[in-house]
Amino acid sequence: MPENTTRKIKSSLIELGGRTSQDMGMGRVVGQVLVYLYLTDGDCSLDKIEKEIQLSKASASIAARQLEKLGLVKRSWKKGDRKSYYRTADNIETALKNGLISFMLQKIQTVGRELDHAIGLLSNDSGSGQTSPETEFVRKRLTRAKALSDGFVGVLENPFFKLFE
Repeated sequence: MPENTTRKIKSSLIELGGRTSQDMGMGRVVGQVLVYLYLTDGDCSLDKIEKEIQLSKASASIAARQLEKLGLVKRSWKKGDRKSYYRTADNIETALKNGLISFMLQKIQTVGRELDHAIGLLSNDSGSGQTSPETEFVRKRLTRAKALSDGFVGVLENPFFKLFE
């Protein structure tokens, strides 16, 4: 396959990774950097990442640190070189699964806290004894949504589910 075709495929997949990551709420650059590193043989400096994907140094650095925190990439150093180098985790499949599960759990827990807060506010309003039909409808819907949120958290934190990680 010609080198130009390979570059086009890599570029397309990097953009797809960015869009997918953005759709998941993790930010476009995070997905771009992850896919770029996955499709790069060996360690890669931030300078090379920013140049190849056309990012600012700050964006590339922040994304790399986020990915490192999720366990999806590893940082390395070369003797005599002050630069940080990155590569995908040794077992990217497990790291990706664990990182996504952790990310989803955090997001669902945040939603749960917001639902609790909203339900509390609506319950305080209904304490006066004069609850509008709309308020009661919204409170019931939020209570159902909270139960669903709690169910997801329960599944993600279940030891049996963790066996499949």
